[in-house]
Amino acid sequence: MAFKTDIEIAQEAKLKPINEIAASLGIPEDAVENYGRYKAKLDIHALKNLPEKGKLILVTAITPTPAGEGKTTTSVGVTDGLRKIGKNAVVALREPSLGPVFGIKGGAAGGGYAQVVPMEDINLHFTGDFHAIGAANNLLAAMLDNHIQQGNELGIDTKQITWKRAVDMNDRQLRHIVDGLGGKVQGVPREDGFEITVASEIMAVLCLAADLKDLKERLARIIVAYTYDGRPVTAHDLKAEGAMAALLKDAIKPNLVQTLEGTPAFIHGGPFANIAHGCNSVTATRTALKLADYVVTEAGFAADLGAEKFFDIKCRMAGLRPSAVVIVATVRALKYHGGVPKADLNNENLAALEKGLPNLLQHVSNIRDVYGLPCVVAINAFPTDTEAELQMVEARCKELGVNVALSEVWAKGGEGGKALAEEVVRLCEQPGSFSYSYSLEMSIEEKLETICRRIYHADGVVLTANAQKQAKQLADLGFGGLPICMAKTQYSFSDDPALLGAPKGFTVTVRNLKVSAGAGFIVALTGDIMTMPGLPKVPAAEKIDVDENGRITGLF
Repeated sequence: MAFKTDIEIAQEAKLKPINEIAASLGIPEDAVENYGRYKAKLDIHALKNLPEKGKLILVTAITPTPAGEGKTTTSVGVTDGLRKIGKNAVVALREPSLGPVFGIKGGAAGGGYAQVVPMEDINLHFTGDFHAIGAANNLLAAMLDNHIQQGNELGIDTKQITWKRAVDMNDRQLRHIVDGLGGKVQGVPREDGFEITVASEIMAVLCLAADLKDLKERLARIIVAYTYDGRPVTAHDLKAEGAMAALLKDAIKPNLVQTLEGTPAFIHGGPFANIAHGCNSVTATRTALKLADYVVTEAGFAADLGAEKFFDIKCRMAGLRPSAVVIVATVRALKYHGGVPKADLNNENLAALEKGLPNLLQHVSNIRDVYGLPCVVAINAFPTDTEAELQMVEARCKELGVNVALSEVWAKGGEGGKALAEEVVRLCEQPGSFSYSYSLEMSIEEKLETICRRIYHADGVVLTANAQKQAKQLADLGFGGLPICMAKTQYSFSDDPALLGAPKGFTVTVRNLKVSAGAGFIVALTGDIMTMPGLPKVPAAEKIDVDENGRITGLF
């Protein structure tokens, strides 16, 4: 029996006009700005006086593997499941980046019968938010270089420029470049580089800003370079924040779409969780909490990255208090963590599953014991899962006092998410003692040490001589009280992607620290993490096509 592809399922769906979706949430007509029939932006100012009433549920996952986990699919499916059991629920997700869409991962709109639609639009240009962010990023870069070209009144040291240009594409050729060549009138020759748009600080700023006023204030604080005497140079010093905010005035408005089952879906912002804070926008989350009783959101990659930053950065900054957490796992992925090659994951292997389970259990323990939140493990079902394997996962989780729910949302949509939805509702009524993993009163070094020990279960953190110097400089400049945004491989609790499972006896090396003053956090770069990915040997783009009628194929 041939299975339909995700895009075939999405293209066969009968979508409701977006105004009907908005009306189902009680959104006033004058707050809806249509982008065609099935997409809209919402005017947050028209909704600002509504009280927040919803319970916030985070969907996170075990450490990613090539076998896949299905976090977005589960987020969509459990929200559809909540609607199936009579709850007023919405899902709040990030926008996909074109980098992974054309690279190795493909789209990020869910899968099977648990998708957000229109899938092609969401995965490609959508409502233009990422283009606006890239334009604002590059306007600031242009104004910076123009200031230097026109006499450099601020005394900017071209060897200490920290601001890069951005493009929403995997393009390793642009990681390190030299520009301004060709003579005096062509600019000042210097080393430069590009980041992928989702790694831009402007993406983080947009996602953490409360409104347009806050957005402009955060943009003004962005540090782009340092002077010869070590003073930071900001976007405000370049008089850039007004024009940048003008480019972003529509991008800050949350986007409204729907799932295959007509469940309202907010999709807004898209920072990566391995190099940024990995959560959808505060404006979308807060808007959703005003309009629904249950809001399901996700954070990128595993709980050591996305969930940690969701709690310690986003929730802390926005004053959000989550009610429950869903941790997504698959039997196949756990066997991979137990040492089974991808080609052999369809075979029952209880010994490998036992060996891989500590990865899941460590994430569960972090959520319960560090953050004080109730959680459920969602096993994203595959036909090859055996009863013995499922029973082993359930038994080991119950030893920690955590229930397991089988999620069949890929094959059955909301109907396959009802059991998980029932458990989520139960957990939302449980008393929680939510807390952060570290205090802002700690020094930069103490925060790094705490994250590495409490969340990664490392023996500690090692700062290179360069990172030690940067930590002191940032503290002297008054940034010591900011939270930490760890830039780390998503493939391991450690900073070594080859260490699977729940490794022990390792340290994490921080090689670079930089402040994102507009976003309001310090970025700590570890291992070989890069802010501009490259394409794989066989990019997903090779399989994507469009026919003469505009029908897209190959997108997944």
